[in-house]
Amino acid sequence: MNSRNFRLPLLLKNIPINHFTLVPKLQLGNPDDEAPASRDGKLELPALSSQAGAWELAPLTFTYGYQALRGNDELVIADPIFTSINPVIGLLLLILAGCSHQDQDRQLPRPVNVVRIADQTAQNDRPFPGEVKARYETALAFRVAGKLINRSVDVGEQVHKGQVLAKLDPGDYRFAEQNFKAQLIAAKADRKYTQEDLSRYRELFDQHIVSQPELDRHQTLYINAQQKVAALEAQLGQTGNQLAYTDLLADRDGVVTALEVETGQVVAPGQPVIKLARLDEKEIAIDIPEHRVAGIKLQQEVGVTLWVDGDKRIKARIREIAAAADPVSRTYRVKATIMEDRGDVRLGMTATVWISSNTPSNLTVPLSAIFTPQNQPGQTSVWVVDERTATVKAAPVRIGDTLSGERVAIADLAAGQLIVSAGVNRLREGQTVRLPQTLTQEIAGETRR
Repeated sequence: MNSRNFRLPLLLKNIPINHFTLVPKLQLGNPDDEAPASRDGKLELPALSSQAGAWELAPLTFTYGYQALRGNDELVIADPIFTSINPVIGLLLLILAGCSHQDQDRQLPRPVNVVRIADQTAQNDRPFPGEVKARYETALAFRVAGKLINRSVDVGEQVHKGQVLAKLDPGDYRFAEQNFKAQLIAAKADRKYTQEDLSRYRELFDQHIVSQPELDRHQTLYINAQQKVAALEAQLGQTGNQLAYTDLLADRDGVVTALEVETGQVVAPGQPVIKLARLDEKEIAIDIPEHRVAGIKLQQEVGVTLWVDGDKRIKARIREIAAAADPVSRTYRVKATIMEDRGDVRLGMTATVWISSNTPSNLTVPLSAIFTPQNQPGQTSVWVVDERTATVKAAPVRIGDTLSGERVAIADLAAGQLIVSAGVNRLREGQTVRLPQTLTQEIAGETRR
């Protein structure tokens, strides 16, 4: 039998219902298929298929088909079976079946996850991001000027107290040391001569051969020679120190965090050369907004989590709170010292400091329970479940602070209310939902009591 098309006038409102007594079963395909195509103002349905000689009217959501029929004058159906069926009756059965299935979909409860709104009367831990730093970090520098001829460490290398980190050219300082050594030798010889000469004049003075002024003059010469030796000894010691300063030594155990100069560069006294950080005490530097700093106290215990270590918390204590806000960010720099000696806490790691704040009690819900209605883009809402009818109703809420555990503080609801926590974007106002079995039994038990 060849397939052909039929044009059916839409005279459905005039057909009596008692005409529908016996009709073949029709198979219309998958109800999830796309809407039928429209050509020249006519709606065209796909050809029907038969299996085992029977025709079955499959469930079909016909909303788009019904809207198309209302706007067109006639329907085009391509199938051989309709050659022996009253066209108007077959079409009406299709529409009735689609509407029946549509109502069935509306009434089907949708399974949801629900939670009760919690009243957080305890302290809330607020996260503040920061970075692991050494409490003591020193910029080491040469105490004399010169040309850098050697640097024996690199960034990240651990060093020990007294270890040589860099060297300057010591040539000029060695020459200066030799010069003062020579002058000191001459001064000591002159001092010895004046001392012996003074002894001879004292003997002559005792014999009344020389006068008192002559004795005093030789005694003055001896004192001058003696003080000159002392001065040259001091200058020689200073020159020796300067020669020793051409070696840059680590003043403590630590790790090299930065290099400021390279070999061959001429440096001035006090110019930073190497940054050395101590590893025995580490801290987290964070920035606190000005409306939060009042709730933080010195020596307050806090928790620290590392990005590489998940949610495992490390004990820490607030050591320092800045007296003034940063002029650019308007935040206060706060430093928390890590109390636990852990070698896996490395400098520069990303960390989060959790600070407990004594805030008023908050109603909290999961972040997944919050949604924004399409007709109200600026309004956040949650689905409140009516436990008696198992239906949902959108309730607008005000959002507060984001808390730990992917929860958020809200207002305008009451503690203990049941809300939808997952799948909020698939619900509609007044829709019936299917609650978890345990909750359903609990509600039923309370109703019986």
